[in-house]
Amino acid sequence: MPAKDLETIVSLAKRRGFVFPAAEIYGGFANTYDYGPLGVELKRNIREAWWKSMVRDRDDVVGIDAALITNPRVWVASGHVSNFNDPLVDCKKCQMRWRLDHIEEGQYGEVKRNAAGDVTCPNDGGELTEPRQFNMMFKTQVGTVADEASIAYLPPETAQGIFPNFENVVASMRRKLPFGIAQSRVSFRNEITPGKFIFRTLEFEQMEMEYFCQPPADRNNPVEYLALHQEWINTRLAWYRDTIGIDASRLRIRDHEKAELSHYSAGTADVEYLFPWGWGELEGIAARTDFDLTAHGNASGHPLTYFDEDTKQHVVPWVIEPAAGLTRTLAVAMLEAYNEELDEKGETRVVLKFKPAIAPIKVAVLPLSKNEALRPAARRVYEMVRSTYMAQYDETQSIGRRYRRQDEIGTPLCITVDFQTVGEDGTPGDDAVTIRERDSQVQVRVPISGLLEALRDRLPGC
Repeated sequence: MPAKDLETIVSLAKRRGFVFPAAEIYGGFANTYDYGPLGVELKRNIREAWWKSMVRDRDDVVGIDAALITNPRVWVASGHVSNFNDPLVDCKKCQMRWRLDHIEEGQYGEVKRNAAGDVTCPNDGGELTEPRQFNMMFKTQVGTVADEASIAYLPPETAQGIFPNFENVVASMRRKLPFGIAQSRVSFRNEITPGKFIFRTLEFEQMEMEYFCQPPADRNNPVEYLALHQEWINTRLAWYRDTIGIDASRLRIRDHEKAELSHYSAGTADVEYLFPWGWGELEGIAARTDFDLTAHGNASGHPLTYFDEDTKQHVVPWVIEPAAGLTRTLAVAMLEAYNEELDEKGETRVVLKFKPAIAPIKVAVLPLSKNEALRPAARRVYEMVRSTYMAQYDETQSIGRRYRRQDEIGTPLCITVDFQTVGEDGTPGDDAVTIRERDSQVQVRVPISGLLEALRDRLPGC
């Protein structure tokens, strides 16, 4: 079973080096976190798993890495400067600020109302101010003079670094429709209220892909386009289940109601996960039609079109956008992998059952004790293993405690070097080691000469 509450994961994440509160020695900073040694590896592995599925395993998708700071006209054309707003309300009693839509959705617990039926403060039931629109983009200044002409923006999303490069990618990579452009990078949003751990933060990493396809013959009834949209919904749902290892019973697809859709959208669906506090979004798959390419073409005076060799016409492709949150996926991977179960001695152990491909540490090399006679062989094994896998060497505390430590950080395999390996009291060793499997706790003896092959068999996709 996954973790029953978020606090369990928050505690483990800090204790074991996954996620730390940012600037904690100064009292922290709301909605910001630092990723520790294991968190960095977990992020990298999830990102690479996404990149593999979206780019390396496909011949119709290429990658890009666009600048974070760009011409502010990009954000004007995309509509973010005028429309990237959330409804902000203040409690007249406790002065806390909230997003009204999140209160109404029940994200802060049971929705409280006064006698007139108006929504009240989730904290103390106080009266709320009238909602006002709050733009979530971070402004910055470019140049030496701080004036209106020097304003720039930190990106609130990944997509708008892709659309202005559509023509460059088509020309340089000789792409034919349909094809996609993928990108993973940091985004910034000036969130009104604190999130739940790393579920909602000021700075986060997104993994997005824009999939360009032929415009439909009938704009009002885009049957083939919506069928392609459904294919991507199914593909992305399967990725969370099969690659990240999320139980299908805790995943669902939620189609947006018409009232939720942007004016240009032909449909949007969210992949949602059943968090301890309820269902929450992991990824949105949006059918964005031709809005973005048309908007940037009109605003720049440089039409962004594709020349169709079959019809000999320039067309504006339609777009499907799977947009995932890397940091949210990391939080879900930890929640989902968490287990408390009995070990071989009948004692409770905590284990993160990560899929091997995303586990931060793949192999731990553990000499049976700190005895000097074991160290040369153990280091030799470690140096051999670390050339292929992310590995950790640990010789402190008892072997049982070290097993528990590796279980708790999700290491799939432990290798133990003992006196049978090196020999003792004049008896030659067998030059073999013991592989212990995290989930089953089964231990198997293998020769060092065949160790890498045995690891490959047990670490698929790594």
